[in-house]
Amino acid sequence: MLAGLDLELPLVAIADPALLRRRAEALGQPLVLRHWQGECEPAGPHALWYQPVPLATTEEPGVLDSANAPYVLACLDAAIEGCQAGRFSALVTGPVHKGVINDAGIPFSGHTEYLAERSGGAHPVMMLATEGLRVALATTHLPLAEVPGAITQERLERVVRILAHDLKERFRIREPRILVCGLNPHAGEGGHLGREEVEVIEPVLERLRTEGMDLEGPLPADTTFTPPRLSEADAVLAMYHDQGLPVLKHLGFGQAVNITLGLPFVRTSVDHGTACERAGSGDIDSGSLLTALRAAAELADPDQAIS
Repeated sequence: MLAGLDLELPLVAIADPALLRRRAEALGQPLVLRHWQGECEPAGPHALWYQPVPLATTEEPGVLDSANAPYVLACLDAAIEGCQAGRFSALVTGPVHKGVINDAGIPFSGHTEYLAERSGGAHPVMMLATEGLRVALATTHLPLAEVPGAITQERLERVVRILAHDLKERFRIREPRILVCGLNPHAGEGGHLGREEVEVIEPVLERLRTEGMDLEGPLPADTTFTPPRLSEADAVLAMYHDQGLPVLKHLGFGQAVNITLGLPFVRTSVDHGTACERAGSGDIDSGSLLTALRAAAELADPDQAIS
């Protein structure tokens, strides 16, 4: 099912085992399911550990069903609880369809926000990474009209601190260099194209530079992602979702990983959405999932299981 995966670690699927069997059979894939009871060895060839969570109703590939929305969140809850309890050392998620969860009457804006809520109010920072580029976000899944008001000095300082801390602790970069984008075109042109750079971003960066942080910006976003600048940077901090992620996905779509910083456990995910039109077809590219699994293994304790 995960051809090419060379991790010598136990992987635990949080799922309904009947669903896993049906999907494997439909795709003609050999699969041996083993009920996970805390084992710390790989499940074996064509085998997968699982921790059961029951579906509400039988799935139909590619067809959204709000009746199973609670199942999706129950799987997440089981994985989060396992990470918090120390049974798992990392969480790897696939994409979820936010709309169908909301259609079920459950407010849901995304994995990142949900993980924060379930982790005791942690402040998550969304970062995507591919070969040669890491892009973190000051804001995540917000309507564009709400972005300027969300970028406060308090929020930005917290994001920069978490980004710098995790680059040091999780990625072992001794003195991370971070490029910080402005919010407005041309980084506000000294206040003539917007005041956020002058009144919010620059004061925060100046304050953190006095603590020894290596921060460059606020920079015009349209020239931040050029090879000369990126060659000397460990990460770029973009102000909003579609300012930074289109560049990264153009560079490494299908080979990128979504990493949530600021959590008490490692969480990685794929760089793409649900692609419901391909569900059940076998016409998929598992590259980003494999990248997410490998990244989780590198960031996590290899003596524990990954869910």
